[in-house]
Amino acid sequence: MTTTAHLGANGAGPAAGDPGGTREAGGRGRLGGLVWLVRRQHRLFFGVLLAAVTAGAVGCAVLRSRAAAFIDAHHLDGCSMISLVPRCDGTQDAVNAFRSAYTRPLQLAEAELLLLPVLIALFLGAPLIARELEAGTHQLVLTQSVGPLRWLAAKTALPALVVLTATTALSAVFAWMWQVVGDEVSGSYWYSTLGFASLGPVPVAYSLLALAIGVLAGLRLRRTVLTMGVTLGAMVVVQVALGQIRPYLLPTVSTEFAPKESAQLPDNAWLVGQGYYTRSGAHLPDTICESAGNYEGCLRTHHVVGQYMDHHPVSHHWPLAWIESGIVLALTAVLTVIAFRMMRRRHG
Repeated sequence: MTTTAHLGANGAGPAAGDPGGTREAGGRGRLGGLVWLVRRQHRLFFGVLLAAVTAGAVGCAVLRSRAAAFIDAHHLDGCSMISLVPRCDGTQDAVNAFRSAYTRPLQLAEAELLLLPVLIALFLGAPLIARELEAGTHQLVLTQSVGPLRWLAAKTALPALVVLTATTALSAVFAWMWQVVGDEVSGSYWYSTLGFASLGPVPVAYSLLALAIGVLAGLRLRRTVLTMGVTLGAMVVVQVALGQIRPYLLPTVSTEFAPKESAQLPDNAWLVGQGYYTRSGAHLPDTICESAGNYEGCLRTHHVVGQYMDHHPVSHHWPLAWIESGIVLALTAVLTVIAFRMMRRRHG
């Protein structure tokens, strides 16, 4: 009769004093041995991610310090290129100099956080499972008593923890810098594509989604390069789709302006829609009289008495960020459940 030994993560037989093979060599349990193996397999990416986060954090700290000194020296806090704040009169040249010096570094920091989920999807999520299935190395582990679900859990737990820690740290440092550099002075507002994707829980949620998409695509496709392409495409689709519905995740605030009143919102308000309101309070689109020969006459015909602007004030930033992040995390959870069900259906 042939006896099959339970192999450790390094391919050795059971450790001394462990004839049943319930522990790995070096005192690690089989599940712990898998986590150790995952760390070794992806230590290059983990190292690069750690280096990128460290460099990004240091860069944000330096940028914050220098920008704060510039703003204090020129009294620019809350000023913009065109400002209604009386104390900001005559600061346009200083604001322009600030933007020339600090807008590009700020945009680079925003781009790093925007691209981070995509890089995680391509170089961690996509090959995490697909490479194992493509090479067939998973079969050795699944012949042991670890079990397919525990194998999948071990393969994804450590990467998820590393991604969560790294993106949370970088996002926190960026938000700390943004308190000084963002909005009016730099002209890079919270509602911009780069700004919104870089602040708070948003980059963290998208990074975890990137990992989940890569794992599920790898289980389904079993080809590393194909999985990378599909994962990239899926991330782009999700980010673009949620970007389109973002203005409608929270009801807007409508501000009405009398005919002789200047229709202008604060610089940090996100304008979503605008038009005219009538005596009855009805709102009309701003294009209603575009093709009319007599513009003023058209407005009188519709009983227009003023303009309105639908917008998100800056106070809506964090609620919008948490709502979108909640949607992304819910999608991440759904994809994770599907991945585990697929694994159980295929391997029992």
